[in-house]
Amino acid sequence: MTSKSFSTRRLPRLLLVVFVLFVLAALAVWVWLRQSLPVLEGSLETGHLNVPVSIQRDAQGVAFIESDDRNSNAFALGFLHAQERFFQMDLLRRNSAGELSGLVGKAALDHDKKIRSHQFRKRAQRNIAAMPAEHRVLLQRYADGVNYGLSQLGANPWEYALLRQEPAPWTPADSLLSIFSMYLTLQSPEGKFELSDTALAELLPQDLYAFFAPKGGIWDAPMMGEARGALALPETHIAKLVEDEIENNRPLAYSNMESEDMIFGSNNWAVGGALTEHGGAIIADDMHLSITVPNIWFRAGWNVPGTDHEMRGATLPGGPIIVAGSNGSVAWGFTNTTADWGDLIPLELSEDGQQYRTPDGWKAFDIEREEIAIKGSEPFTLEVKKTIWGPVVTKNHTGTPLAYRWVAHDERGANLNLIRLETVDSVSEAMELAPLMGIPHQNFVLGDVDGNIGWTVAGAIPRRVGLDGSRSVSWADGSAYWDGYLTADEQPRIYNPPSHRIWTANSRVVDGEYLRVMGDGGYALGARQQQIRDDLFARDHFDEQALLDIQLDDRAVFLQRWQQQLSDLLEGKDGYEAVREQVINWGGRASADSVGYRIVRNFRLKFIDLSTAPVLTYMQRHDEDFSFGRVNRQVEYPAWEMLSREPAHLLNPEFESWEALKLAALDQVLEKMAESGEALEDQTWGAQNTAKIQHPLGRAASAVNWFTAMPADPLPGDSHMPRFQSATKGASERMVVSPGREDHGIFHMATGQSAHPLSPFFGNGHEDWVEGNPSPLKEKDPRYVLTLQ
Repeated sequence: MTSKSFSTRRLPRLLLVVFVLFVLAALAVWVWLRQSLPVLEGSLETGHLNVPVSIQRDAQGVAFIESDDRNSNAFALGFLHAQERFFQMDLLRRNSAGELSGLVGKAALDHDKKIRSHQFRKRAQRNIAAMPAEHRVLLQRYADGVNYGLSQLGANPWEYALLRQEPAPWTPADSLLSIFSMYLTLQSPEGKFELSDTALAELLPQDLYAFFAPKGGIWDAPMMGEARGALALPETHIAKLVEDEIENNRPLAYSNMESEDMIFGSNNWAVGGALTEHGGAIIADDMHLSITVPNIWFRAGWNVPGTDHEMRGATLPGGPIIVAGSNGSVAWGFTNTTADWGDLIPLELSEDGQQYRTPDGWKAFDIEREEIAIKGSEPFTLEVKKTIWGPVVTKNHTGTPLAYRWVAHDERGANLNLIRLETVDSVSEAMELAPLMGIPHQNFVLGDVDGNIGWTVAGAIPRRVGLDGSRSVSWADGSAYWDGYLTADEQPRIYNPPSHRIWTANSRVVDGEYLRVMGDGGYALGARQQQIRDDLFARDHFDEQALLDIQLDDRAVFLQRWQQQLSDLLEGKDGYEAVREQVINWGGRASADSVGYRIVRNFRLKFIDLSTAPVLTYMQRHDEDFSFGRVNRQVEYPAWEMLSREPAHLLNPEFESWEALKLAALDQVLEKMAESGEALEDQTWGAQNTAKIQHPLGRAASAVNWFTAMPADPLPGDSHMPRFQSATKGASERMVVSPGREDHGIFHMATGQSAHPLSPFFGNGHEDWVEGNPSPLKEKDPRYVLTLQ
């Protein structure tokens, strides 16, 4: 018998052994995972409650909680959050506390050092001590529910086994840390927009600054005020910025192609009762965030004891309240204001750098030491340098240290006052609560059962004296300071506008005095907001489906003029015939199957990269870490002027003509697309915009994605349209609801209710989110009932 025949006979046995081992390994993983599945049915004697609580869940896992005591409802919600989402909650609190290193090791240390300077855990404890007694009790009952829910799992959530860690108990302060985590998502912990914009204003010639960093233009669509005027060409030659690089044959700095509007934001709008058949208002809300497994939101509702109100909407695991939803009389939603809620203060230092000047003379820095635990290593001790205005968070382009005066640092920055929306009966009543809400500042859009609609800012607005917040200025002589916060009467607001329509999408929404008090924190380009406004004015009658249709609008209105320019550029160009055909037949929307849309969209971004490279090069000469980033959201205006008018004195000197630059931008786009090896007709927008929705641990351990990642669906939509969508960011929820008509409401949520891959709720509803099917807001018939005694 030859060795070859012997090997051939052994091969089936080896394959069988491998198969058996694989099956056994899969079975072991399945058994291990099952141990941490939540409790869905039956009755539990909690030892914590004075009255029983019923938790009803439908087939999708949407929960409705019912009891005669609001604190018991909070306990039950905490129980649900812990059973389904504890690891997510743990990441939220650790993120804002600067404690991630204790869970995952040194990889998170740089993040923790930056965040720990804000001392959010201490601020959370301070804020809780200042709360009304009933709010402190509610947070404690929620924490009790969380810890009880965790204890009722057959094993710790599966993530802790992978990390070889034990989950720490939940505390009331952790719920406020969840709010602070949203601050870190929606606002900059070091004032990046002000930092970058101030550097541009101080370093660039004034005419180039006005051109490359405009404050708006034709795409503006404010509810109050008008769009900005046309942009004037500067006189300064752009080549002067990079004379040194050109003379010494050094290459310019170029950005990586990415949309300038891939920001954390949202869309929302409302129509008044004059535009609906039933006379009640309807609101639509889609909050744009990073989308991971699980989703940031958890769907729930409950009765409000002693009232006729029933809550429905999105909760944030970590807190005992509905963030966006309806109480049966009033419905509300949020979008990030992107306004200015913090000021960077350049410090005037003594000769030895140990003191800084204040209105009361020289003062030594307060130094506090924060110990950062690191998994597998010795703790790191961080020195936090504090001033009378706030912590020192960074330096500007001259090396001057900057202190940060930020609403998030004050008692008004984080509280539980959002809970008061549970019992309001009208839009006007709810709007009075807006300045008292301790949340990251939001466009607060509301509608009520009587058809009233309104907008205001939810969150405390500082009363600035001696400054407008647009520039980093010294506060040392006492002429610049914050004088408390605006009252409800001073708060920007719009109530029942004559058009019966309200709309926001992270862009400028007001003008005049209202804009002065809100400031500019890096507003998004107005194109998305304008398309929403125009969709609303395109019809005079609305129902829930009509508002969902606007949420799903992926028409490429903003790019139409770019598509025409590119088509004209390629007319008669040899070698580009197939490309021009795709551009001409692009379909006019961000459709997953469109090749032309992908070409036009990416051509615009690459053109921006190439045409603005001299400015970036110049800025990085002064600050090597400079990035347009958040300051570059209005770059459409200078980009379009350069594309359409081709001013010779603004041409990047590395190119001989504007046509050469444009073709180079297109060629780079086509080369990138061709890396897939597919034919041009298969290089669709969906091939680039493919969902990558994964568990946070999937980034470090790819095997986790095998059993937790959502399908890699080609996705329609993009940044400058209502259907905001990228591979990892987009509508974390879509909600349409008319208060009192929750049965007709619509709710989409990426992923599912549970973070557990073996849960019957894992991924349920995700397909509706992908396809835009009108799935219901309100829970359906109960599939599982659990009683907490």
